[in-house]
Amino acid sequence: MNTFKSTLLLVVLTLFLILIGDHFGGRNGMMLAFVISVAFNFGTYFFSDKLALRMYNAQPATREQLPRAYAAVERLTAKQGLPMPKIYVLPTESPNAFATGRNPQHASVAVTQGILQLLDDEELEGVLAHELGHVRNRDILTSSIAATLAGAITMVARMGYWASLFGGGGGGGRERRGGGGLSGLLMIIVAPIAASLIQLAISRSREYEADATGAAATGNPYALARALQKLEEYSKRIPMQASPSNAHLFIVAPLLGSGGIGSLFSTHPPMKERIRRLIGRDHV
Repeated sequence: MNTFKSTLLLVVLTLFLILIGDHFGGRNGMMLAFVISVAFNFGTYFFSDKLALRMYNAQPATREQLPRAYAAVERLTAKQGLPMPKIYVLPTESPNAFATGRNPQHASVAVTQGILQLLDDEELEGVLAHELGHVRNRDILTSSIAATLAGAITMVARMGYWASLFGGGGGGGRERRGGGGLSGLLMIIVAPIAASLIQLAISRSREYEADATGAAATGNPYALARALQKLEEYSKRIPMQASPSNAHLFIVAPLLGSGGIGSLFSTHPPMKERIRRLIGRDHV
């Protein structure tokens, strides 16, 4: 199912890029947008994990450096028949974790220094089981595609807007110049929102699925629920700087909203709802 989601997402966002290109540049704009989309699709599939790890200065960790994490991941992968992923550590005190990669054979799991200090062994295993749940459910590629192409749509929309201001649009005899500035302004606002809505719809459902998969793998949903409760509390105290385009990768949203209309654009479901689905109530 996630393979279908990944393919559908690539197709939908590629078509969206082409429509943006057509709006601002006619046939030439469509061709440019198509070339950009192909390049992004190729880069997303093969290099999105490396880009995400590099963005947060993730460092490869050895068994000696992270004995608890290695032991937990080895138990969980052996139990579920998954390949052993690469383990990385992020040099930040903000407690968080994420998984990335194009498939289980090329997966990476990254944890922050803060999460290693905050959680006990059972809670850490619950978090790692959640991240391996993303690997097992094969949604790490889907999330990486959403992150990269959301950024691509935003970039193309901005390029088109500035092109319209300086008379770069127009092709095929269409009347683009009269309302070019206004339509360009609308496109620069609407395009990123459209990309984000697709990204968030995928992200929210995948967190519930990974929670359930992780709890089933450990047989201890209460440990994961305790971890989530701690992570939400401490990530507010020590916020993590993250890009909005890939904030959805983390187990806890690094860019926390204040609720209300802002919660519509949160990359994660409400924490109380995640805990309630795990243990039947909204707190441990």
